[in-house]
Amino acid sequence: MDEERLITSGFKEEDEQESSLRPKTLNEYVGQQSVKDSLNIYIQAARDRKDALDHILLYGPPGLGKTTLAGIVASEMGQNIRVTSGPAIERPGDLASLLTNLSTGDVLFIDEIHRLSHAVEEVLYPAMEDFALDIMIGKGPSARSIRLDLPKFTLIGATTRAGSLSAPLRDRFGIIFRLQMYSTEELMKIVHHSSKVLGIKYEEEGVREIARRSRGTPRIVNRLLKRVRDYAQVKGDGVITLQMAKEALALLDVDELGLDRTDRTILKTMMEKFEGRPVGLDTLAATTGEDAVTIEDVVEPYLMQLGFIMRTPRGRICTSSAYQHMKIPVPPEMSAVRKEQLSFFDSDLDEKEG
Repeated sequence: MDEERLITSGFKEEDEQESSLRPKTLNEYVGQQSVKDSLNIYIQAARDRKDALDHILLYGPPGLGKTTLAGIVASEMGQNIRVTSGPAIERPGDLASLLTNLSTGDVLFIDEIHRLSHAVEEVLYPAMEDFALDIMIGKGPSARSIRLDLPKFTLIGATTRAGSLSAPLRDRFGIIFRLQMYSTEELMKIVHHSSKVLGIKYEEEGVREIARRSRGTPRIVNRLLKRVRDYAQVKGDGVITLQMAKEALALLDVDELGLDRTDRTILKTMMEKFEGRPVGLDTLAATTGEDAVTIEDVVEPYLMQLGFIMRTPRGRICTSSAYQHMKIPVPPEMSAVRKEQLSFFDSDLDEKEG
Protein backbone atom coordinates (compact mmCIF):
# COMPACT_ATOMS: atom_id res chain seq x y z
CA MET A 1 0.00 0.00 0.00
CA ASP A 2 1.05 3.62 -0.56
CA GLU A 3 1.77 4.44 3.09
CA GLU A 4 4.46 1.75 3.15
CA ARG A 5 6.32 3.17 0.17
CA LEU A 6 9.46 5.15 0.94
CA ILE A 7 9.36 7.16 -2.28
CA THR A 8 5.75 8.24 -2.19
CA SER A 9 5.45 12.02 -2.53
CA GLY A 10 2.58 11.99 -0.03
CA PHE A 11 3.15 13.26 3.49
CA LYS A 12 4.41 10.75 6.08
CA GLU A 13 4.78 11.13 9.86
CA GLU A 14 8.57 11.19 9.65
CA ASP A 15 8.34 14.28 7.42
CA GLU A 16 7.15 16.29 10.42
CA GLN A 17 10.78 16.30 11.58
CA GLU A 18 11.79 18.14 8.41
CA SER A 19 10.60 21.56 9.59
CA SER A 20 14.23 22.41 10.37
CA LEU A 21 15.12 21.65 6.73
CA ARG A 22 12.56 24.05 5.29
CA PRO A 23 13.96 27.29 3.84
CA LYS A 24 12.79 30.43 5.62
CA THR A 25 13.22 33.02 2.82
CA LEU A 26 12.70 33.21 -0.94
CA ASN A 27 16.47 33.46 -1.44
CA GLU A 28 16.96 30.12 0.35
CA TYR A 29 14.10 28.44 -1.54
CA VAL A 30 15.49 26.26 -4.34
CA GLY A 31 13.77 25.93 -7.73
CA GLN A 32 10.48 27.36 -9.04
CA GLN A 33 12.38 30.41 -10.29
CA SER A 34 9.48 32.01 -12.18
CA VAL A 35 7.24 31.65 -9.11
CA LYS A 36 9.91 33.21 -6.88
CA ASP A 37 10.47 36.13 -9.28
CA SER A 38 6.75 36.89 -9.41
CA LEU A 39 6.30 36.56 -5.65
CA ASN A 40 9.22 38.90 -5.01
CA ILE A 41 7.47 41.62 -7.00
CA TYR A 42 4.01 41.04 -5.47
CA ILE A 43 5.36 40.93 -1.90
CA GLN A 44 7.47 44.08 -2.36
CA ALA A 45 4.51 45.94 -3.88
CA ALA A 46 2.17 44.90 -1.04
CA ARG A 47 4.72 45.88 1.60
CA ASP A 48 5.26 49.28 -0.02
CA ARG A 49 1.49 49.87 0.00
CA LYS A 50 1.27 48.48 3.56
CA ASP A 51 -1.52 46.27 2.23
CA ALA A 52 -2.35 42.56 2.45
CA LEU A 53 -1.15 40.35 -0.38
CA ASP A 54 -3.73 39.03 -2.87
CA HIS A 55 -5.07 35.52 -2.27
CA ILE A 56 -2.73 32.86 -3.69
CA LEU A 57 -3.49 29.41 -5.13
CA LEU A 58 -0.60 26.92 -5.36
CA TYR A 59 -1.16 23.70 -7.26
CA GLY A 60 0.94 20.80 -8.48
CA PRO A 61 2.02 17.28 -7.44
CA PRO A 62 2.55 16.58 -3.72
CA GLY A 63 5.94 17.12 -2.12
CA LEU A 64 7.05 20.12 -4.20
CA GLY A 65 7.03 22.70 -1.40
CA LYS A 66 3.59 24.33 -1.38
CA THR A 67 3.43 24.42 2.43
CA THR A 68 7.01 25.69 2.62
CA LEU A 69 6.23 28.45 0.12
CA ALA A 70 3.20 29.55 2.15
CA GLY A 71 5.37 29.87 5.26
CA ILE A 72 7.92 31.90 3.32
CA VAL A 73 5.25 34.30 2.03
CA ALA A 74 4.07 34.95 5.60
CA SER A 75 7.66 35.43 6.77
CA GLU A 76 8.53 37.81 3.92
CA MET A 77 5.38 39.82 4.65
CA GLY A 78 6.28 39.89 8.36
CA GLN A 79 2.95 38.33 9.32
CA ASN A 80 1.68 35.33 11.27
CA ILE A 81 0.43 32.21 9.50
CA ARG A 82 -2.43 29.92 10.51
CA VAL A 83 -2.24 26.43 8.98
CA THR A 84 -5.19 24.11 8.42
CA SER A 85 -6.52 21.74 5.75
CA GLY A 86 -9.72 21.27 3.78
CA PRO A 87 -10.84 18.06 5.54
CA ALA A 88 -10.26 19.66 8.98
CA ILE A 89 -12.82 22.43 8.29
CA GLU A 90 -15.98 20.36 8.56
CA ARG A 91 -18.58 23.08 9.26
CA PRO A 92 -18.99 26.76 8.39
CA GLY A 93 -18.57 27.52 12.09
CA ASP A 94 -15.05 26.05 12.01
CA LEU A 95 -14.08 28.44 9.23
CA ALA A 96 -15.77 31.38 10.95
CA SER A 97 -13.72 30.68 14.09
CA LEU A 98 -10.49 30.70 12.06
CA LEU A 99 -11.33 33.89 10.19
CA THR A 100 -12.45 35.93 13.21
CA ASN A 101 -9.20 35.13 15.03
CA LEU A 102 -7.00 36.54 12.25
CA SER A 103 -5.26 39.88 12.54
CA THR A 104 -4.74 42.40 9.75
CA GLY A 105 -2.32 41.05 7.13
CA ASP A 106 -2.24 37.51 8.56
CA VAL A 107 -1.90 34.51 6.25
CA LEU A 108 -4.41 31.65 6.37
CA PHE A 109 -3.02 28.54 4.67
CA ILE A 110 -5.52 25.83 3.68
CA ASP A 111 -3.93 22.63 2.38
CA GLU A 112 -6.02 20.31 0.19
CA ILE A 113 -8.40 23.19 -0.38
CA HIS A 114 -10.25 21.19 -3.06
CA ARG A 115 -11.71 19.06 -0.24
CA LEU A 116 -13.68 21.91 1.34
CA SER A 117 -17.39 21.18 1.58
CA HIS A 118 -19.85 23.25 -0.46
CA ALA A 119 -21.32 24.83 2.71
CA VAL A 120 -17.87 25.98 3.87
CA GLU A 121 -17.06 27.36 0.41
CA GLU A 122 -20.20 29.51 0.50
CA VAL A 123 -18.94 31.15 3.70
CA LEU A 124 -15.47 31.62 2.19
CA TYR A 125 -16.64 33.56 -0.89
CA PRO A 126 -17.61 36.86 0.86
CA ALA A 127 -14.66 36.47 3.22
CA MET A 128 -12.22 36.40 0.29
CA GLU A 129 -13.95 39.04 -1.80
CA ASP A 130 -15.39 41.53 0.68
CA PHE A 131 -13.52 40.57 3.88
CA ALA A 132 -16.86 40.03 5.55
CA LEU A 133 -18.63 37.12 7.22
CA ASP A 134 -22.36 36.51 6.86
CA ILE A 135 -23.85 34.82 9.94
CA MET A 136 -27.43 33.64 10.47
CA ILE A 137 -28.88 34.32 13.92
CA GLY A 138 -31.96 32.51 15.14
CA LYS A 139 -34.18 29.99 13.38
CA GLY A 140 -37.42 30.01 11.46
CA PRO A 141 -39.30 33.25 10.67
CA SER A 142 -37.30 35.23 13.24
CA ALA A 143 -33.93 34.29 11.71
CA ARG A 144 -31.86 37.16 10.42
CA SER A 145 -28.47 37.60 8.80
CA ILE A 146 -25.76 39.87 10.12
CA ARG A 147 -22.48 40.75 8.47
CA LEU A 148 -19.23 40.86 10.45
CA ASP A 149 -16.27 42.77 9.06
CA LEU A 150 -13.02 40.82 8.89
CA PRO A 151 -9.47 42.16 8.91
CA LYS A 152 -7.73 42.12 5.54
CA PHE A 153 -5.99 38.77 5.31
CA THR A 154 -4.28 36.63 2.66
CA LEU A 155 -5.64 33.17 1.91
CA ILE A 156 -3.13 30.72 0.45
CA GLY A 157 -4.72 27.56 -0.87
CA ALA A 158 -2.77 24.46 -1.88
CA THR A 159 -4.09 21.60 -3.96
CA THR A 160 -2.87 18.66 -5.99
CA ARG A 161 -6.09 18.76 -8.02
CA ALA A 162 -6.74 22.23 -9.39
CA GLY A 163 -9.43 20.80 -11.68
CA SER A 164 -11.45 19.70 -8.64
CA LEU A 165 -11.81 23.29 -7.41
CA SER A 166 -15.14 24.93 -8.15
CA ALA A 167 -14.94 27.79 -10.65
CA PRO A 168 -16.29 30.44 -8.20
CA LEU A 169 -13.58 29.56 -5.66
CA ARG A 170 -10.78 29.41 -8.21
CA ASP A 171 -11.77 32.78 -9.69
CA ARG A 172 -11.42 34.50 -6.32
CA PHE A 173 -7.66 33.88 -6.20
CA GLY A 174 -5.76 36.85 -7.57
CA ILE A 175 -2.46 34.93 -7.90
CA ILE A 176 -2.27 31.37 -9.24
CA PHE A 177 0.97 29.38 -9.51
CA ARG A 178 1.67 25.88 -10.77
CA LEU A 179 4.71 24.26 -9.16
CA GLN A 180 6.93 22.21 -11.48
CA MET A 181 8.92 19.03 -10.85
CA TYR A 182 12.56 19.66 -9.87
CA SER A 183 15.66 18.96 -11.97
CA THR A 184 18.54 16.81 -10.65
CA GLU A 185 20.70 19.93 -10.19
CA GLU A 186 18.00 21.66 -8.13
CA LEU A 187 17.54 18.57 -5.97
CA MET A 188 21.31 18.45 -5.41
CA LYS A 189 21.14 21.99 -4.00
CA ILE A 190 18.42 20.84 -1.61
CA VAL A 191 20.60 17.89 -0.51
CA HIS A 192 23.52 20.28 0.09
CA HIS A 193 21.32 22.47 2.29
CA SER A 194 19.79 19.53 4.19
CA SER A 195 23.21 17.90 4.68
CA LYS A 196 24.54 21.12 6.17
CA VAL A 197 21.61 21.35 8.60
CA LEU A 198 21.82 17.67 9.58
CA GLY A 199 25.63 17.58 9.70
CA ILE A 200 26.00 14.94 6.99
CA LYS A 201 29.31 14.47 5.16
CA TYR A 202 29.07 13.66 1.45
CA GLU A 203 30.82 13.43 -1.89
CA GLU A 204 29.30 15.16 -4.89
CA GLU A 205 28.68 11.96 -6.87
CA GLY A 206 26.85 10.44 -3.91
CA VAL A 207 24.60 13.49 -3.74
CA ARG A 208 23.92 13.30 -7.48
CA GLU A 209 22.91 9.65 -7.22
CA ILE A 210 20.37 10.41 -4.49
CA ALA A 211 18.96 13.39 -6.42
CA ARG A 212 18.73 11.39 -9.65
CA ARG A 213 16.51 8.77 -8.03
CA SER A 214 14.17 11.16 -6.17
CA ARG A 215 11.48 11.50 -8.85
CA GLY A 216 11.93 15.29 -9.08
CA THR A 217 10.47 15.77 -5.59
CA PRO A 218 12.15 17.59 -2.64
CA ARG A 219 10.18 15.63 -0.05
CA ILE A 220 11.49 12.34 -1.46
CA VAL A 221 15.09 13.56 -1.79
CA ASN A 222 15.19 14.53 1.90
CA ARG A 223 13.70 11.18 2.87
CA LEU A 224 16.24 9.23 0.80
CA LEU A 225 19.08 11.37 2.15
CA LYS A 226 18.25 10.32 5.72
CA ARG A 227 18.08 6.63 4.81
CA VAL A 228 21.39 6.75 2.90
CA ARG A 229 22.96 8.62 5.83
CA ASP A 230 21.91 5.77 8.16
CA TYR A 231 23.40 3.17 5.81
CA ALA A 232 26.68 5.09 5.41
CA GLN A 233 26.93 5.50 9.18
CA VAL A 234 26.56 1.74 9.86
CA LYS A 235 28.26 0.23 6.79
CA GLY A 236 30.89 2.90 6.14
CA ASP A 237 32.57 5.86 7.77
CA GLY A 238 29.50 8.12 7.65
CA VAL A 239 30.40 9.79 4.35
CA ILE A 240 27.83 9.47 1.55
CA THR A 241 29.91 8.31 -1.42
CA LEU A 242 28.66 7.12 -4.80
CA GLN A 243 29.16 3.49 -3.76
CA MET A 244 27.38 4.00 -0.42
CA ALA A 245 24.45 5.74 -2.15
CA LYS A 246 24.11 2.91 -4.71
CA GLU A 247 24.24 0.20 -2.06
CA ALA A 248 21.74 1.97 0.23
CA LEU A 249 19.28 2.69 -2.58
CA ALA A 250 19.56 -0.90 -3.82
CA LEU A 251 18.71 -2.05 -0.29
CA LEU A 252 15.72 0.31 -0.32
CA ASP A 253 14.67 -1.21 -3.68
CA VAL A 254 14.84 2.15 -5.49
CA ASP A 255 16.28 1.71 -8.99
CA GLU A 256 18.18 4.10 -11.29
CA LEU A 257 15.03 5.97 -12.35
CA GLY A 258 13.50 6.14 -8.88
CA LEU A 259 11.06 3.26 -9.42
CA ASP A 260 10.32 1.09 -6.39
CA ARG A 261 8.88 -2.40 -6.06
CA THR A 262 5.28 -1.20 -6.49
CA ASP A 263 6.10 0.59 -9.77
CA ARG A 264 7.93 -2.43 -11.12
CA THR A 265 5.12 -4.80 -10.04
CA ILE A 266 2.60 -2.72 -12.00
CA LEU A 267 4.81 -2.70 -15.10
CA LYS A 268 5.70 -6.39 -14.86
CA THR A 269 2.04 -7.35 -14.46
CA MET A 270 1.05 -5.38 -17.57
CA MET A 271 3.92 -6.85 -19.57
CA GLU A 272 3.81 -10.49 -18.55
CA LYS A 273 0.19 -11.20 -17.64
CA PHE A 274 -1.42 -9.06 -20.31
CA GLU A 275 1.36 -9.39 -22.91
CA GLY A 276 1.21 -5.77 -24.05
CA ARG A 277 -2.57 -5.68 -24.49
CA PRO A 278 -4.57 -2.74 -23.05
CA VAL A 279 -5.65 -3.29 -19.44
CA GLY A 280 -8.29 -1.43 -17.46
CA LEU A 281 -7.62 0.26 -14.11
CA ASP A 282 -9.92 -2.00 -12.07
CA THR A 283 -8.46 -5.13 -13.69
CA LEU A 284 -4.92 -3.91 -12.96
CA ALA A 285 -5.85 -3.15 -9.34
CA ALA A 286 -7.41 -6.59 -8.84
CA THR A 287 -4.42 -8.34 -10.43
CA THR A 288 -1.73 -6.52 -8.42
CA GLY A 289 -3.63 -6.20 -5.13
CA GLU A 290 -3.15 -2.42 -5.14
CA ASP A 291 -5.94 0.09 -4.60
CA ALA A 292 -7.24 1.58 -7.87
CA VAL A 293 -7.04 5.13 -6.48
CA THR A 294 -3.42 4.56 -5.41
CA ILE A 295 -2.50 3.33 -8.90
CA GLU A 296 -4.22 6.26 -10.62
CA ASP A 297 -3.09 9.07 -8.29
CA VAL A 298 0.30 7.87 -7.02
CA VAL A 299 1.86 5.25 -9.29
CA GLU A 300 0.71 6.19 -12.78
CA PRO A 301 1.63 9.91 -12.93
CA TYR A 302 5.38 9.29 -12.58
CA LEU A 303 5.32 6.30 -14.95
CA MET A 304 3.54 8.49 -17.51
CA GLN A 305 6.09 11.29 -17.05
CA LEU A 306 8.81 8.76 -17.87
CA GLY A 307 6.86 7.68 -20.94
CA PHE A 308 6.47 4.12 -19.61
CA ILE A 309 2.66 3.99 -19.66
CA MET A 310 0.06 5.31 -22.08
CA ARG A 311 -3.62 5.76 -21.33
CA THR A 312 -5.75 4.82 -24.31
CA PRO A 313 -9.54 4.61 -24.74
CA ARG A 314 -9.25 0.83 -24.36
CA GLY A 315 -6.95 0.73 -21.34
CA ARG A 316 -3.38 1.23 -20.19
CA ILE A 317 -0.47 -0.07 -22.24
CA CYS A 318 3.30 -0.14 -21.62
CA THR A 319 5.64 1.55 -24.08
CA SER A 320 8.78 0.05 -25.60
CA SER A 321 10.84 2.23 -23.21
CA ALA A 322 9.24 0.45 -20.26
CA TYR A 323 10.09 -2.96 -21.71
CA GLN A 324 13.66 -1.82 -22.25
CA HIS A 325 13.98 -0.58 -18.66
CA MET A 326 12.48 -3.77 -17.23
CA LYS A 327 14.69 -5.88 -19.54
CA ILE A 328 11.66 -7.81 -20.84
CA PRO A 329 11.36 -8.61 -24.57
CA VAL A 330 8.66 -6.73 -26.42
CA PRO A 331 5.91 -9.28 -27.27
CA PRO A 332 5.01 -9.77 -30.95
CA GLU A 333 1.38 -9.00 -30.10
CA MET A 334 2.40 -5.50 -29.00
CA SER A 335 3.00 -4.20 -32.53
CA ALA A 336 -0.43 -5.40 -33.57
CA VAL A 337 -1.98 -3.68 -30.56
CA ARG A 338 -0.15 -0.47 -31.48
CA LYS A 339 -1.49 -0.56 -35.03
CA GLU A 340 -4.99 -1.12 -33.65
CA GLN A 341 -4.61 1.84 -31.27
CA LEU A 342 -3.29 4.11 -34.01
CA SER A 343 -6.09 3.15 -36.39
CA PHE A 344 -8.60 3.84 -33.59
CA PHE A 345 -7.17 7.36 -33.02
CA ASP A 346 -7.06 8.03 -36.77
CA SER A 347 -10.67 6.99 -37.27
CA ASP A 348 -11.74 9.03 -34.24
CA LEU A 349 -9.90 12.07 -35.63
CA ASP A 350 -11.52 11.61 -39.05
CA GLU A 351 -14.98 11.53 -37.44
CA LYS A 352 -14.27 14.78 -35.52
CA GLU A 353 -12.93 16.52 -38.61
CA GLY A 354 -15.87 15.26 -40.68
